[in-house]
Amino acid sequence: MSLDDVKALTFDTGGTILDWHTGFSDALAKTGAKHGLEKDWPAIANELRRRSLGLSVNMGKEAPPDHNHDGSHRMALDAVIAENGLDAFTEEDRHDIAYTTAHNLQVWPDFPAVLPRLREKYICASFTILSFKMIIDTAKKNGLNWDAVLSCEGIGKYKTLPEAYLTAAKWLQLEPGEICMVACHNFDLNAAKNVGFNTAFVRRPDEWGAAGPPDPDPNPHHDIIVDSFPDLARQLGI
Repeated sequence: MSLDDVKALTFDTGGTILDWHTGFSDALAKTGAKHGLEKDWPAIANELRRRSLGLSVNMGKEAPPDHNHDGSHRMALDAVIAENGLDAFTEEDRHDIAYTTAHNLQVWPDFPAVLPRLREKYICASFTILSFKMIIDTAKKNGLNWDAVLSCEGIGKYKTLPEAYLTAAKWLQLEPGEICMVACHNFDLNAAKNVGFNTAFVRRPDEWGAAGPPDPDPNPHHDIIVDSFPDLARQLGI
């Protein structure tokens, strides 16, 4: 199949759509200031992200998941608090950072105006390791109207397990070749391509703040490589 056969776009959401780095960095800095603490908050935010991804990616491979990505955020936060001398952070502080902040992240500014245009031609679904509630809350916060929310929380198999992608295709009643996975992460797109999805890499150079993303260079086998969502729309003939 070719891109002409694509009927649905499935979007990685944490990172590709949502600016997690600014949200977590600001929340950590605000909480630190309340307790008179000075730290490298952007670096701690990035470590929180690394830890939470490590706790969620490939969940369900050996046993049914015992938590969702909200749980991963909280466990990762508790770990970085312990390792960075942030024991002054209260239970309320921790909940505000791991849950309230995560559920109110801002969308990257190039996406909201493009989503309605994409929906005129394609099914547009959030397909994500994030929890259902996090996608619902951030959609309401940012005025996003998804055609569907496909969370690995419901599938019981988390990206990058092939079952996650194949179940998403099954739920959309489409063949993998009729779907294009859209993400700023090679690991997600590579796994999607391995089961037959088309893939579109959208660069997000600021996703990890000044540190830059760990995999900024798209693999050349992706079907579309763009710098922004308006560019993606143009490549798709919209």
